[in-house]
Amino acid sequence: MNDTETLEAGATRQISDKEATKVAVGALIGTAMEWYDFFLFSAAAALVFNVQYFANENATAAALASFATFGVGLVARPIGGMVFGVMGDKIGRRKTLMITIVGIGMITGLIGLLPTYAAIGVLAPVLLVLLRVIQGLFVGGEWSGAMTIVVENAPLHRRARYAALPQIGSPIGTILSSGGFFLMTIFFSKDNFDAWGWRIPFLAAIPMLLVALYIRSRLDESPVFKELMESGETEKAPIRTTLKESWKQIITGMAAGMLGIGGFYLVTAFVVWYGVNVLEYKSSLMLLGGIIAAAVEIPVLIFGGRLGERFGASKVITYGGLFSAIIAWPAFMMIVSGVDALVLIGMTLAVAALSLPYAASGTVLTGLFPAKTRYTGVGLAQNVAGMISGFIPLVATALVAAASSHWWPAAAMLIFLSLFTAVAGIITPRLSVDLPGFKH
Repeated sequence: MNDTETLEAGATRQISDKEATKVAVGALIGTAMEWYDFFLFSAAAALVFNVQYFANENATAAALASFATFGVGLVARPIGGMVFGVMGDKIGRRKTLMITIVGIGMITGLIGLLPTYAAIGVLAPVLLVLLRVIQGLFVGGEWSGAMTIVVENAPLHRRARYAALPQIGSPIGTILSSGGFFLMTIFFSKDNFDAWGWRIPFLAAIPMLLVALYIRSRLDESPVFKELMESGETEKAPIRTTLKESWKQIITGMAAGMLGIGGFYLVTAFVVWYGVNVLEYKSSLMLLGGIIAAAVEIPVLIFGGRLGERFGASKVITYGGLFSAIIAWPAFMMIVSGVDALVLIGMTLAVAALSLPYAASGTVLTGLFPAKTRYTGVGLAQNVAGMISGFIPLVATALVAAASSHWWPAAAMLIFLSLFTAVAGIITPRLSVDLPGFKH
């Protein structure tokens, strides 16, 4: 062990489970807010933006433009990961997380106020893309910071358990965002939903932001970062050092996180679009599928965290990836069956399988980087995965269109992503930081 690793082991030795739980729940509230805002855009890209912001008589072309806008926000994420990663490694995890949550909430509210193409013409999609880019910058610094502050406020031998908790923000965000749209489709006619009903879930982000801010303001700073500050061990050039010394870790971490992000976008954003526009299912059915899948994901994530604590997070990523690859084809066969119950089961199975590696990804990514560049390193790895993943619904839409609207290219993509992440799980232990009592 080097000096930084000794410092980290010492700083986390006295942390109680009560303290660790408090920080993990505080981080979870913030990530739920983050994913609510981000998944709102995902659902809106599949259901609304292709109609209201991208005027095109060809439904597939409009969907491609809409999903491209979804992806553009993810291109901004690595930049945000670097900007806020540097801040987090220099001024602290807690201060940086206060900035990112405000940015995400405010941008979401502004999207809810944005005029449509019919009202202001081409300026509407331009502004939508601009807001999406800015949102992506803030999101780029959110997940990595939340995960870093959680693992650094947890006992080393229990990191996998607590690192799984902020991941629950993803299904909670999905339930709230899909649930918001689901209620709007029930309460409003299609014309009213398309005209203004879709805006209500976006505007709801403002009061949610106030709640998230209050809870996050009560978070404790990471004891590991406090020790780094007091000993003068903080990194002066986090980006340069990370790119120079940890480039292998960035690539491996990106692969480890790919299934949990990209696979999820495939089974939610793309499948919702495919079900509504190609299979002619009701929007409410596809949104309900997303809600049920997300609800089942919560206990799966908790279970994945416990497995990581017991056997090592990298093993959960490897075996979870293999399980997802096996499940992918049968899940898609159920989704295209035309039987409502099977559609819901197929979506739920696919999301549950890819959630096992997602539960362990925070533990693995934070374990790849030393404390003094952790926020930056995790931000780069996670956000490169997020950037690539953002274009998966776009690629799936294009490939399926090229295959005469058959579903097999999408299923093949899910199998590839699953195996890609499984291989990363095999590689990560040998590239990780050596910390006593921490199971890779």
